Amino acid sequence: MGRQLVPLTLDNLSDLPGKCRGCVFWEMDPVSGEAAVRTGRPEWEKEAWLSAVLLEWGSCGRLLYVDEVPAGFVLYAPPDYVPRSTAFPTSPVSPDAVQLMTAQLLPPFQGEGLGRVLVQTVAKDLLRRGCKAIEAFADARIEEPSCLLPADYLLSVGFKTVRTHPRYPRLRLELRSTLSWKMDVERALDQLLGAVHKDPVLRPL
Repeated sequence: MGRQLVPLTLDNLSDLPGKCRGCVFWEMDPVSGEAAVRTGRPEWEKEAWLSAVLLEWGSCGRLLYVDEVPAGFVLYAPPDYVPRSTAFPTSPVSPDAVQLMTAQLLPPFQGEGLGRVLVQTVAKDLLRRGCKAIEAFADARIEEPSCLLPADYLLSVGFKTVRTHPRYPRLRLELRSTLSWKMDVERALDQLLGAVHKDPVLRPL
């Protein structure tokens, strides 16, 4: 089974799962997001958001392919690029952290440890870029797929609770806390994915 992780770009944005391609839950504030859905332009807004983040900050997502078939993805960005983050009772994200927005594995690829690999790939990218931590708003009572990640899952891959809430705790993963974490990231990627493609050089559109 061949596995490949590549940066999310405007060229492969269409490989996101259908609902996620047109979802602007994180990319817009609640009022603007609802307006985009009503006017039938959420896909355009998501493309505009991705273009802006790529140009101003750089890579903000990864797509996972298994045997050249899209299998999952992960999105992350500094909180200044994530308007919805201010709407949570446990906000704001710490100023030294990048926000893990959302991630998803399609059903045929779940249960194989690939979700952990997605998180580790984000950690590797952010370590290389000198970031200190990843934070995420989690759902402690998630019952169906949503734009939030389950709190139990994030805790299982190394996140710690930094602000409690019965439904939406804010969790944090310290990227520089131990050298062993970085080594584990490298080892997992080498074993499961082989050589990870480097980010392309970004040029103005």
